[in-house]
Amino acid sequence: MVTSHVWRLPYDDLRLSLRDVHVWRASLKVSDTRLAVFQAILAEDERERAARFRDPMHGARFAVGRGVLRTLLGHYLNRRPEDIRFSYSDYGKPFIDDTAETLRFNLSHSQELVLYAFTHQRQIGIDIEYIRSVSSRNQIAEQFFSHNENQALSALPVAQQTIGFFNCWTRKEAYIKAHGEGLSLPLHQFDVTLAPGEPAALIETRVALDHADRWALEAIRPGTDYFAALAVEGHDWCLSTWQWPG
Repeated sequence: MVTSHVWRLPYDDLRLSLRDVHVWRASLKVSDTRLAVFQAILAEDERERAARFRDPMHGARFAVGRGVLRTLLGHYLNRRPEDIRFSYSDYGKPFIDDTAETLRFNLSHSQELVLYAFTHQRQIGIDIEYIRSVSSRNQIAEQFFSHNENQALSALPVAQQTIGFFNCWTRKEAYIKAHGEGLSLPLHQFDVTLAPGEPAALIETRVALDHADRWALEAIRPGTDYFAALAVEGHDWCLSTWQWPG
């Protein structure tokens, strides 16, 4: 089951308590003026990364995505966006370069939309995918999905298998991003729900030193043509969804 989320515009004194999980939705398509504002607050390595994209549109989307992230972090941390410094895990996951900081965040983008997830003192991961026809869907599922997931996918009516595929993919991506090891974590080592109408959940994990009831998954529909999933450590949290006003 996909919970119907209301994407509200934020209020000025919006705060993130220890029980809150905030997910933001933003468009990567902005005016040239807004793009220049975002580019101005990026770190030098981010500007260099944006310039390396062969397609200028992809470079612009990266700059906007990071610019919005810095702006949101600046609000939560009460810092200037340009003063925020990132470090990266061995698997490429960014985090605030401050050992005393409890804020955790993750982001994901697809086509023209980007999602950001924020919380305190718990691991978090988010994934968004644009719905499209995937000609190699069965081969991808056989390579990356678990045996149980492949059985569940093949048992669906043909008309529902695309939905099942993207349910599975986004939930698996959200979990591995929250876990922090990225694609180095074998995707067949855990099982998620995927059937349309079935609540998002981590059914079982065979990952060392982890257990399924440590995590909560939630399916999100950020737009008509998009599927997304959120993975959060623990269950004692409350989700709010916000629309970036830019």
